[in-house]
Amino acid sequence: MFQMPLRQIVWSLFRPYPPRWHGEYVKLRDLADLPFTYTEIGATAGPQPDGYRHLHASAVIGHGRARFEEAAAEVMRWGMLRGAGLRVDAATEVAAVGSEVIVGLGPVRAPCRVVYVVDEPNRRGFAYGTLPGHAETGEELFAVRYDPISEAVRAEVTAFSRHGTWWSRLAGPFTSLAQRVVSKRYLRAL
Repeated sequence: MFQMPLRQIVWSLFRPYPPRWHGEYVKLRDLADLPFTYTEIGATAGPQPDGYRHLHASAVIGHGRARFEEAAAEVMRWGMLRGAGLRVDAATEVAAVGSEVIVGLGPVRAPCRVVYVVDEPNRRGFAYGTLPGHAETGEELFAVRYDPISEAVRAEVTAFSRHGTWWSRLAGPFTSLAQRVVSKRYLRAL
């Protein structure tokens, strides 16, 4: 009779999120037909919806139009996420509306889809929303902004979220802290 090592048994019982669906690893093609897990799609572009935790963080990351263009190109290629130390498996090299992405941190895999893209002369970025299988429910915007008067370039992260799984509710204070820490890492990534 085959016996599983105790460590593997314990991990399978208590890991926060199994990285498989129906015995298979989650793949980008699995995400195409999944609905978003929230109804306020695109709300990071305006007032934050009620019933969620809200987050807004920004930092000056340099000065000048050249710095803005460089940071904007990096953001659109998932640079804030990769630079924060997250694994990124994206359907497209550059973020585009409808692009699916699986973001990984340790054993946690977070499926998302790009909701909208910001492509303005002095502001660029994208927002993605959560799909089934994500520990949280909500949306996150990653952007850079150029102020032509001061020539300051700011990285920005805006999000609204709430717990989407039993274990994220159980670890509530930790997951909220982790989101704030990772958001600061996003800003330093550029």
